[in-house]
Amino acid sequence: MKKEHIALPADPADAEDFDVTTEALDRGQRARLIRRTRTGLGLSQTEFASRFRVPVGTLRDWEQARATAPDFAIAYVRVIAQHPDMVARAVA
Repeated sequence: MKKEHIALPADPADAEDFDVTTEALDRGQRARLIRRTRTGLGLSQTEFASRFRVPVGTLRDWEQARATAPDFAIAYVRVIAQHPDMVARAVA
């Protein structure tokens, strides 16, 4: 088993704190980008998923960092952030 690189070590003074891996940190940053894009457009998860043809369960998993959004999804979200109406028309 490959040992994961620790990006943020746990605080030894906090018994409930834990190490954060590089992978988990990346997953969290991707989740934040997706959530900020959606909320910036003023859309609920259901509305965003419907408008941009993303399965709502997948969107929830990405936003809650239960799953890592793949690179193509991050690129798609970045395009949505810049041109939401154009993307909505293209996928309608």
